[in-house]
Amino acid sequence: MKIQLLPEGFDARIGDAVEAFWKGRSTPSKKKSKAKAKQGAGRDAVVSGQNMNVFADLVREVVQHCGIDPSSVHTRKKDVVLPGFFRATKNWDVLVIHQRRLLAVFEFKSQVGSFGNNLNNRSEEVIGSAADLWVAHHHHAFSDGPHRPRRGGIAEPSAGESDYSHDQADTDPALLNPTLRSDPRPPFLGWLMLLEDCEASTTPVKVQEPHYRVFDEFCNASYAQRYQILCERLVERQLYAAAALELTMRDSREHRALSEATSLRALFREFAGRMVAANG
Repeated sequence: MKIQLLPEGFDARIGDAVEAFWKGRSTPSKKKSKAKAKQGAGRDAVVSGQNMNVFADLVREVVQHCGIDPSSVHTRKKDVVLPGFFRATKNWDVLVIHQRRLLAVFEFKSQVGSFGNNLNNRSEEVIGSAADLWVAHHHHAFSDGPHRPRRGGIAEPSAGESDYSHDQADTDPALLNPTLRSDPRPPFLGWLMLLEDCEASTTPVKVQEPHYRVFDEFCNASYAQRYQILCERLVERQLYAAAALELTMRDSREHRALSEATSLRALFREFAGRMVAANG
């Protein structure tokens, strides 16, 4: 029997979400307008916020379609906080927690203009957030197990245990995602970049090579292509279960991906598969 992973008409729902994103940008709230005045338009163009909430609604629809209680989806600011390893906490955009088990974590970003100034910042954020989450998960941050006494910010070692070892010693070569060896069903981690589809984002740009050559695939690549490479490598290196780059023209419901592998539909299809398995 063939299982339909995504709800009926899901492609149209993605279009609705893209359209709602643009409408939300054109009618900012008073609170957002004040924040924009303080922070500057460039930063406002790239941070996640209320405009991306429509994609959280898609997460809830998929969760319900897969037979999991939609109340497992958390989107309120006070409910999307997870502990970190390199920092105390991180606020994500969506968490899915079912029967006390962390099933999924999402980060949604958008970028409209200011491409050259912000792509590296977004790259550093998405890589760092994943590294922090996976090391925290490796050390059982998302379980209800007992916390050991701490000494000066470092966990108190048991007899015969080094200062930095927990249930599993960190003696293996450094891994950004060490949980691959410790958890057969780790949380689904997904990332979306919704990028303005325009000449500035799709025209090839030069790279600086004052000392060493950059990787060939970045030469003469547009900002959109650089984001696509980022998404591909986030998944290839198993930092994210799925990462999507979706391009959309200003004030439109139309959207497109540069490849099927980095499409928004592929992200939600992979997510749905995980939810079906978790509910099995």
